[in-house]
Amino acid sequence: MKKLVILGAGCGGTMMANKMRKHLGDDWSVTIIDRNNIHDYQPGYLFVPFDINKPKDIRRTKKEFMSPGIDFVISEIVNVDWNKQEVTTATEGTFAYDVLIMSTGCDIRPEEVEGLKEGWGNDIHGFYRYDDCIALGKALKKFEGGKLVVNIAEMPIKCPVAPLEFAFLADWWFHKQGMRDKVEIEFVTPLSGAFTKPVATRVLTDACKTKNIKITPNFALGSVDAEKKIIESYDGTQVDYDLLVSIPPNFGDEAMIESEVADPMGYIPVDKHTLQPKGYDNVWVLGDGTDVPTSKAGAVAHFQGDILEENIMAYIEGGEQHGRSDGHAV
Repeated sequence: MKKLVILGAGCGGTMMANKMRKHLGDDWSVTIIDRNNIHDYQPGYLFVPFDINKPKDIRRTKKEFMSPGIDFVISEIVNVDWNKQEVTTATEGTFAYDVLIMSTGCDIRPEEVEGLKEGWGNDIHGFYRYDDCIALGKALKKFEGGKLVVNIAEMPIKCPVAPLEFAFLADWWFHKQGMRDKVEIEFVTPLSGAFTKPVATRVLTDACKTKNIKITPNFALGSVDAEKKIIESYDGTQVDYDLLVSIPPNFGDEAMIESEVADPMGYIPVDKHTLQPKGYDNVWVLGDGTDVPTSKAGAVAHFQGDILEENIMAYIEGGEQHGRSDGHAV
């Protein structure tokens, strides 16, 4: 029996498992491996702090999104060997493959910034994890006024517009609480403006002015002094805060680094059009875990999945692979 193995049961991995199971016959097994059976609707993290979504509304199981005929293995991935064509897990053994699809994602690393982890959960919060967005909601309810700073440590990050969306939602929420006049909102970013694209930046900068949200651009975060409540850039620029909403550095999966299939930040180098690593014609990578210069978002993984579906079937059937990813997300 031929074996298709998929790493990661997030948006990209689950979509690919369902797509490929539909195409492949009984002579193919489809196995998807992930560390747990918890599926969070991650865009909902943004809305939980403001009680627009409740935590229970954004959490399901991963298994319920998988079609019949897919083997779901719950275990940490500890090694990927492209030459031996096998994947090793922490508790469920080793899995050989004929075709490998990797969708290992990325996550925040507060510990990568000096001082950031030390203040996490006190006057420093985030919303890129389930528990963090709940804790941030509690912090907002206790906040009596002062300076709210939203800071992006560095790029790339998942959903690049989410931090600015948070600032806009905070403006709305404090108005709703009748305390907007007691809160100063500052958006501190390593980018040269409000967003990554010039036209969007102009529009969003005007929106920030209208909402009285200060933008501090070109701020490369170097350290955090949680005791003094100050963030400092590498060039010495300092911004004080009363409540810091932090988007820490985003890294790919540590196991990919240890397996020497990723760069030092855990992102897997691939051809940006074929989404394949150089020299491995039976391996494809999609989603947040690639080094492709596109937004790290579920929408991107969705369109990448269409390309992979076409090309993997062409590979299996011995045909030519014509699908090419262009990075679009809409």
